[in-house]
Amino acid sequence: MKATWILPDGRSITAEVPAGRNLMEAALAANVPGVVGECGGSLSCATCHVHVAPDWAAAAGTPGDFEEAMLDLADAARAPTSRLSCQIVMTPSLDGIVLRVPQG
Repeated sequence: MKATWILPDGRSITAEVPAGRNLMEAALAANVPGVVGECGGSLSCATCHVHVAPDWAAAAGTPGDFEEAMLDLADAARAPTSRLSCQIVMTPSLDGIVLRVPQG
């Protein structure tokens, strides 16, 4: 399965992501600039903030209450499809997902 991150400068990085791996871990493994994951995916920072491409928003789901609160602390501006990538777990239904890394 694949995920693609679109960087603020328009470049993209596509990586293979196994089922069950969260997209923050996948971004770190693929050296995606702008996805830091300071807390290691424990939902206590907002350094893995991404904007899910609109076509993928329904499949990626919506943030829970705690994720919503953490998104309010993100450095980059929120978008309607903002998510913390540590909370998006790769499944076959997300194969091909596109995420935008916001300008930080």
